[in-house]
Amino acid sequence: MKNIILIGMPGAGKSTVGVLLAKSTLRAFVDTDLVIQQKQGKSLCEIIEEEGTDRFLETENEVIASCSFDCCVVATGGSAVFGRDAMENLKRDGTVVYLKLPVDEIKKRISDIHSRGVAVKSGVTLEEIFEDRKPLYEKYADFTVDCTGLNAEQCVEKIIALLGGDSPETV
Repeated sequence: MKNIILIGMPGAGKSTVGVLLAKSTLRAFVDTDLVIQQKQGKSLCEIIEEEGTDRFLETENEVIASCSFDCCVVATGGSAVFGRDAMENLKRDGTVVYLKLPVDEIKKRISDIHSRGVAVKSGVTLEEIFEDRKPLYEKYADFTVDCTGLNAEQCVEKIIALLGGDSPETV
């Protein structure tokens, strides 16, 4: 049973859309940020603050690469695409959907990137994060869903239509 993997920028709605998509397609829901926090016993902010961005990215890659998912909707952290092993693992048994939003809409949704546990070096702007990650989102995506101006339910409808229906067998 294939997984549906959601990638995209922080604030794109991966977790919100993921929960609704899981309900609609009879799948379990997994948020890799929560898996990392549980395995590390710390919040993402604490991991980044204590170990640094580079070590956090290594940890994220290691944790996601070691996970096994079966019939799940998986919402990844925005930086998961930096982990080659993680993305290879996710793509092995999953269809990757990039939830695309323009940076100005992301700015409206996120007031403080640091409080969200976003893996970013000090002084880097949201626009720079977007430009750095966008090519990786496009590289790993099997499908791209433009979520501009859509609510979570509308994004789910687009994903289901794109993937050919709402049953677990169709994806």
